[in-house]
Order: sequence, then C-alpha cells, then structure tokens
Amino acid sequence: MVMDVDVEDGNLGPYQDRPRTFPNMRGKSYNPLIFRILMRINVRVLFVILLLALGVVFYVGASTSPIIVFVFSICIISFLVSLYLARWVLAKDEGPPEMGQISDAIRDGAEGFFRTQYGTISKMAFLLAAVIFCIYLFRSTTPEQEASGIGRFTSAYITVAAFLLGALCSGAAGYVGMWVSVRANVRVSSAARRSAREALQIAVRAGGFSAMVVVGMAVIGIAILYATFYVWLEVDSPGSMKVTDLPLLLVGYGFGASFVALFAQLGGGIYTKAADVGADLVGKVEQGIPEDDPRNPAVIADLVGDNVGDCAARGADLFESIAAEIISAMILGGTMAKRCKIEDPSGFILFPLVVHSFDLVISSAGIFSIRGTRDSGGKASSEDPMTILQRGYSVTIILAVLTFGASTRWLLYTEQAPSAWFNFALCGLVGIITAYIFVWITKYYTDYKHEPVRMLALSSSTGHGTNIIAGVSLGLESTALPVLVISVSIISAFWLGQTSGLMDENGIPTGGLFGTAVATMGMLSTAAYVLTMDMFGPIADNAGGIVEMSQQPESVREITDVLDAVGNTTKATTKGFAIGSAALASFLLFSAYMDEIATFAREPFKQVDIAIPEVFVGGLLGSMLIYLFSAWACSAVGRTAQEVVKEVRRQFIERPGIMDYTEKPDYSRCVAIVASASLKEMIKPGALAIVSPIVIGIAFRIFGYYTGQPLLGAKVVASMLMFATVSGILMALFLNTAGGAWDNAKKYIETGVLGGKGSDSHKAAITGDTVGDPFKDTAGPSLHVLIKMLATITLVMAPVFL
Repeated sequence: MVMDVDVEDGNLGPYQDRPRTFPNMRGKSYNPLIFRILMRINVRVLFVILLLALGVVFYVGASTSPIIVFVFSICIISFLVSLYLARWVLAKDEGPPEMGQISDAIRDGAEGFFRTQYGTISKMAFLLAAVIFCIYLFRSTTPEQEASGIGRFTSAYITVAAFLLGALCSGAAGYVGMWVSVRANVRVSSAARRSAREALQIAVRAGGFSAMVVVGMAVIGIAILYATFYVWLEVDSPGSMKVTDLPLLLVGYGFGASFVALFAQLGGGIYTKAADVGADLVGKVEQGIPEDDPRNPAVIADLVGDNVGDCAARGADLFESIAAEIISAMILGGTMAKRCKIEDPSGFILFPLVVHSFDLVISSAGIFSIRGTRDSGGKASSEDPMTILQRGYSVTIILAVLTFGASTRWLLYTEQAPSAWFNFALCGLVGIITAYIFVWITKYYTDYKHEPVRMLALSSSTGHGTNIIAGVSLGLESTALPVLVISVSIISAFWLGQTSGLMDENGIPTGGLFGTAVATMGMLSTAAYVLTMDMFGPIADNAGGIVEMSQQPESVREITDVLDAVGNTTKATTKGFAIGSAALASFLLFSAYMDEIATFAREPFKQVDIAIPEVFVGGLLGSMLIYLFSAWACSAVGRTAQEVVKEVRRQFIERPGIMDYTEKPDYSRCVAIVASASLKEMIKPGALAIVSPIVIGIAFRIFGYYTGQPLLGAKVVASMLMFATVSGILMALFLNTAGGAWDNAKKYIETGVLGGKGSDSHKAAITGDTVGDPFKDTAGPSLHVLIKMLATITLVMAPVFL
C-alpha cells in the first residue's frame, strides 16, 4: 500500500477534543504509467499528437461508413462533456483540513490497491492471451475466413489483439470509476455542511463523469476495432471477407473485458466486504461505537473498499456488459442480414453502436437535469433525493424512447420489409420498459419506504435469527417478479422480430433473435444514467464516513445519512438492472454461440436436446458451477473478515486508550490484511470460471469422438451455458436483493425506529447486514459478470469443442 510511515506505525499524533485535526496521512500520489509518460511530453507536442490521432481515427472511420464517423463524433463530444463535469466537481472546495487529510488516506489506499490488483490481473491476462494464441494456431477456420485468405496465424493475432484491447479498456474503465470517487467524496462531505441538494448534485455529477467515460470508451473501442479491421482486411472487396462476417472477429474484445471485470469484481468485492464486516462486528456490536468512527482500526480499510469494490469494479462491470451486448447484437445483425440478403447490411450491424451513442446524449440530459439549490438552515432537503434521481431517470427514459425510434427508422429500414423498423422500435420499447420495471421492483424490495424492508426491520425486534430468516425469505421471494418480466420481454421481443417481415431465401422468418437483441439494446439504452446512480452510492457512503471521522455537527451527518440510504437503494436497483440486462445479453451470446458452431461445423446447429444423458450432465455441471463459485466468493469474504475481526479486537485489547482517544489505532494493518487476502482469494473462483467451460468442452469432445457423436462437446457446452445462465440469474437476484434489504433495514432502524442505534433490534439488524454484505457486493455482482464471461469464452473457444 502507498501509505505514509506514520500511518503504518499507527503514529498519528495525539487525539484532540472536537473538532479533531488529523495529521497529514498522505503518501506519494500514484498515477498510471501512461499518465506519467504523457505529463512529461510538451503540451504543444501532445496537442499535435492528439490531433493526428483524431485525424487517423476519423479517416479510418470515413473509409468504413458514415455511421462510424457519427459514432466517433458523439463519443468525442461525450468525452468533452465528461471533462466539463470533472472540472466542475474538482472546482468545489474540500472543506476543513481534517476532511482533506482523511480523504487523502482513502485515496492512497485505493490507488495503491488498484495498482497491485491490476498488476496481478494484467499478468494473468498476458498468460491467457498466450494460451489463446497457441490454441488459435491449431484450430479450424470458417469457410468465409478461408475464402478471404485469413489464415490461422492472422486469426490468432486478431483475437489476441482484440482480447488485450478489451482487457486494457476494461481496466481503464475501472480506474476512471475509482479516480473520480476518491476525489469527489470529500467535496460531497464539504457541500453537506451547506446544502443537501448541493451535496447530491456533486455526487451525481461525479458519477456522471465516470459513466460518460465508461460508456464512451466501450462504444469507441469497439468502433475503432471494427473500422480498423474493415480497412486492414479490405472488407467487401472482391475475394475478401464480407462485412456480415466481420463482427465475429470482435469476440476477443468482449472476452478481454469480461476477464478483467470478473477479477476486478471479485477482488474489490472481497476487499470492501471483509473490511466492512470486520469493522461492524467489532466496532458497532461489541464496542458500541458509531459507524465510521475514527477509533475503529478498520474504518479506513472500509472506506477504501467502497472505492475499489463499488466504483472501480462497477465501472469495469458495466463496460463489460455494454461491450458483450454490442458485439453479440452485431453478430446476430450480420447473420440476419446475410440470411435475408439485405443489400446494405451496415445499418443492422452498426445499430448497437448508434444506440449507445445516443445513450451518451440522453444520459447527459438526465444528469444536467439535477440542479443544486441552497437549502435553508443546513438541514436535509425537504425533497427526497431518491425522487430527484428518479426524475432525472424519467427524463432519460423519455428521451431514450424518442432517440431509439429515430435510430430504428434511420438504420433498420429496408425495402424488403418496409415496416420492419417499426417492429424493432417496439422491441426497443419492450427493453426500455423492462429496465424501468426492473428498477422499480428492486427499489420496492430494498427501499425502507416500502413494506418488505420495514417488515424485515420489524423481525429484528425478536432477535438475530428471525432477522436472518426474514431476509432469506425476502430474497427468495424477490426472484419471482423479475423472472416473469424477463420471460415476457424475451418472448415479446422475439415475436415482434419474427413478425417484422424479414425472411430468408426460403421464406422463413428470421428476425426473432435480432428482436431480442434490439430489446437488450433498449434495456441498456440508459446505461450511462444508471451507472451514474450506481456511482452515486459509494461516493455518498464515503462522504458520510469522512463526516463521521472528522467529527462534523450532527446536522451534517443527518444529510449524509439520507444520501447514504438513497445510495444503498440506487446500488441495489442498478444491480437489479445489471442482472436483467445480463439475462438478455446472455441469451444473445448463447444464440451467437449456436451460430458460430454452425459456421465452423458447416451444418445446422439450432437445438440442444437435454434428453441426451451427456447433455443433461453438462447442464448439471453448469448449475453446480454457479453454486460453487458463489460459495467460494462468500467464504473468501468470511475468511478475510475473520482476520480483520481478530486484528481489530487485538488493537482494542492491547491499546485500551483507543476508546478515550489517548491511543491511536493502526489503520494500515487492516488495510494490509484485506489487500493481501483479496488478491489471493480472487484467484480460485476466477480460475474456476475460466477453466470449467474449456475443460468440459474438450472432455466431452474427446468422449464424443470415441462414441460417434461429433458435436457432443459443443452440445454439452451449450447445455452448460443454458443451465448456468438460468441458475446464475436466480442466484444473483436472491443475493443482491437480500443483501440490499438487510442493509436498508439497518438504516431504517438507525433513523430512530424500534429503539434506534445501539438497541437490541439494531444489533440484530447489523448481524443481517453483515450476512448480506458478501451477498450483495461480492458474490451477487460477480455472478452476472460470470454468466456473460462463460458465454464470451465459449464464443472464443467454440472451434476447440468440435
């Protein structure tokens, strides 16, 4: 960790009476290597290099399609908007010195862990890239690749380059998420001394900066890769690859993004929840001190964890979601255009990029619709912050409907089926409505303004056991409505696409799968604003911690408590949104896998018969994988939390003066424990996710070879994907909702009901919250990344199973 020597030794100087002044805990600032290189270059030279790079990008884009130029333009504008948001946030004051010094310690811990974690992930990524390269040198090629002269070496080089680019961009997305959160938290704390609405606006705009960069990077990264391959391979020239086959070359990008997102989510989730559980169990339950109290030795580790787990990991997570959805939709669009022999298929292929370009525009409008006003008296704003955020989301939803309809008319109109674009616009509307309903359902089950969480809080009054029983039952019940919504949306979108009028040369309707792809795009068409709400949560949580540690007046803590409770709800709702989009995206990826197997096998591959024993076993293995992965993720948090609990207890025993401020806690010891443990513990579940589909596919391919079943490996992997997706969606819904409900039941009691803070009900609610911590912030978020990574890795490795 990059921590000052004084912090490592616990030598922070004497505590003082309120207001407490903390010594400087700042170590050396850390910037990634690329930033350090850029800062050494002359500004004019850097400006010229940037202009040349933009010129090359737009030249390649213009050589590909005017649609690509449009996408590039929107992404560049969105980056400029994000820079404005960053400047606006950073222009705000950091408050009194003690706030800034606490924030510096959090920033150093987060940046130090990020550097170590992503250094480990990058080594694993290069190792996996070498494995992929070797596999591709010996795998078969598609007839289209053979006809266009793309050999095995070129195919291997393209896939590995795409994989590494996807991994790099996913890592950068994670860094952006963390970079803004560790700088915005103290500014939100300072603003809370003046106005609840101003604090809300700063947190939203800080989250908006991260969201705009993450979504913009996902879109422009795929667009640049597509345009580069288009120009380099001379696509659509005589004797070269057809544009409808080009999206298959992008699957490595999605796999790279999924790979980094999974390990970022695992490592960050283990870090943040182990520290949180350890801090709560000893500090709040055993010692009876408030949350984020400076006397708690685990408090800095807890606040650092909010940034590396909820911000950095979530940025990489959403980047991966968008990348996987775009690539799978491009593959299905190209396949459908080829079957229907559409004269200009570029609109169907590039449609996902345009939808997410408009996402940047409409989400910007939603972010800027939230304005700050000065509240009188410094009290919490009379208007519920959740209502304000929902109003911005409503603005974004309305604009999404309008821009989605315009996009379908522009790009999906074809003379072969003049009304098809309208059917696809309705598919997009189905996706948008699905997203809105998902957000509402999750809010209902996790917000303490509604009955489920209040009943969960009431169960705490009769003890710890009844709180756990009520929380588990709430989580199980919460899976029903989302599954019904997903089912209706998939079937509705499929049949809207199937009846669009698009048919293949045999007169068979072929628009069904693309209809589900369009619905998925509709669901993710407000992704930037949803990520903004998600980033708002940990920033508000950190702000509350800084306020508590710097001993600000109770009125300031009231404001940050309200924002923190709303942040818990927004985090839960965006996780529900992510699970819903993961379900639809996984269906698309599964369909793309079936198409790819058919292409390589040179025979139809449309159905998987689970009545075949080996195929059924593949399904069982897929379901088992979900439960084993979840168990390993939760047990990793448990083992690490035990070490934190022992360390915090040790410090309270050996340094009794901590409680009366005459001795100082050793914050860095807890930081070191959770940092080293999370890096070690993330390897086993991550390796399980990567190795399992490859081993299962190859093993059953060999078995099929000796039993006369040539496609058995591919069929077993398809069954594994189906069962893993179904089990993973249900498990993730249960874990995320139960964890979020337990957390807000605790927050509800802390508002003063059922005895308030320190009561027996509160202690029981804390137990529920600690049980739910690894559910909602480690295993749950990792699961929806896992199911998409399983699909992307099978796409990349598909020929190995034949």
